Amino acid sequence: MHMADALVSPPVAITAGVAAAALIVVASRKVSQIKREDILPLMGVMGAFVFAAQMINFSIPGTGSSGHIIGGVLLAALMGPWAAFITLASVLIIQCLVFADGGLMALGCNLINMGAMSCLVAFPLIYRPIAGRSLKKGRVMLASIAACIVGLELGALLVTGETELSGITALPASQFLMFMLPIHLAIGLCEGVATGAVLCFVQSYKPDMLYRTDRLYENPSQPKKMTRKSKVVLTVFAVLALAMGVAFTWIASSNPDGLEWSIARITGDTELAPAITPATALMPDYNSTFSGVLGGLIVVALLWGFCSIIFRKRHAKA
Repeated sequence: MHMADALVSPPVAITAGVAAAALIVVASRKVSQIKREDILPLMGVMGAFVFAAQMINFSIPGTGSSGHIIGGVLLAALMGPWAAFITLASVLIIQCLVFADGGLMALGCNLINMGAMSCLVAFPLIYRPIAGRSLKKGRVMLASIAACIVGLELGALLVTGETELSGITALPASQFLMFMLPIHLAIGLCEGVATGAVLCFVQSYKPDMLYRTDRLYENPSQPKKMTRKSKVVLTVFAVLALAMGVAFTWIASSNPDGLEWSIARITGDTELAPAITPATALMPDYNSTFSGVLGGLIVVALLWGFCSIIFRKRHAKA
């Protein structure tokens, strides 16, 4: 669902960019208040995991399209909505600047469509009420599916609205929406099942790693420390991220993603204009076998550096 610059006008891009920047500022303040001592390694490892997982496009049977997970609901279920948004924002920023995945001008739109809709809307409004506090596997799976579908559908709706407001393409809004919503419903269903399976694994092995507000912000005199089981879970995710980062070129579907597929169904081509590669893009279109590994490491470094700064400011004020 990464929007290209060809879909977005400067006014829409600026408005979305300002809104996304404001959300990042608020999220930074929220994250700086977190008391969990494992939050930084959790954000780093899960950021690398989601980066690698997003590279694995899976085919949608009978459509000729493909999709990839967003990862926002998964991240939020483990570390809370604000830390999840910062983590997913880091992934999207690195994808744009280093790998030219998503337009530079459209970055604000992508941060809102994928990051905010999944982490800040679908998770608190859909996942949490359904999953509740019991952490039963059936409710976790149902909540994951419902939240991922809602997050993807809201993102698809915003993509269509932003494209229509921009007015720089000939894509009819009603026709565009008619293709965007069904294909992202299918993608959301697949992501929901995958997200539910991962969360059920965590719930079975280390249930207290799943998000609860009182474990993030309250009881500051008793911060949550890393346990052996927590380290095992993070190691599993790190290994999976490495494996997916190396293997993506062999297992990812070559079919166009949901957004490209929708555009092609209307125009006959997956792109509206030649893509402009940002000057910072070291590996445009992930053109190296090691793109996944490099991208994951950059995400970890960015999150580690950014969070170290905001945590240091918190300690300085304390």
